Amino acid sequence: MPETVPNLRDLGGLPTEDGATTTHGVLLRSAMPSADDRGPDGVHWPPSLVLDLRSSAEAGPRHPLAGAGATVRRISLLEALRPDGPQSANPEVVARMATGGLQALYLGMLEIARAELVEVAREVAAHDGPTLLHCAAGKDRTGVAVAMILRTAGVSRDAVVKDYLATGASMDAVLRRLHMSAPIDPARPAPTSYLAIPQDAIDAVLDVWDSHPGGTAGWLYDAGAEAVVIDGLRERLVV
Repeated sequence: MPETVPNLRDLGGLPTEDGATTTHGVLLRSAMPSADDRGPDGVHWPPSLVLDLRSSAEAGPRHPLAGAGATVRRISLLEALRPDGPQSANPEVVARMATGGLQALYLGMLEIARAELVEVAREVAAHDGPTLLHCAAGKDRTGVAVAMILRTAGVSRDAVVKDYLATGASMDAVLRRLHMSAPIDPARPAPTSYLAIPQDAIDAVLDVWDSHPGGTAGWLYDAGAEAVVIDGLRERLVV
């Protein structure tokens, strides 16, 4: 019997700092989908836009949802860690990301993947239909990107952390999906780090944004996002 996508959840119903809630059916997150996945109950499937955050080696030539009516955009957040990746990234940052655990990996994304994170924000803000963000497990790259979008939209920090930690309940299904997929890309973290869901890692990212002038929205603006993108995220996600 076909499975549903591992680690899939609709990011509606999350509380914002001003007492509102996020809208259901707008933003989804998951591990990598398969063409054989059955449509999850209560979720528009396939979503009309899919943002694939994996590297070129992981993604392969054709996304499994491309033939099912979804528009797929690949925006790799860790391309700089690949041996044949872009050479413009700070080598010290890349070295820390490769060896320093998930906190270093997440913080490094804020440096080497700023332009890509801005592009993720632009895509989510501009699209009218359901948007899915995914990587391999739907945990690390997806976790950072989703946290950025949610905080920009005004979702409370506690709710963002709770959503990040919710992946823990899906790790068995995620591992089954990964074992069925192509070999693990060398750009991805070591297995022990890959399985962890450390709150201190996402807290470190949130600390960077919270300490930035203007918060996460200010960080995103300084990284290159237009004001219309920031406003668009709030309008799209918040009831």
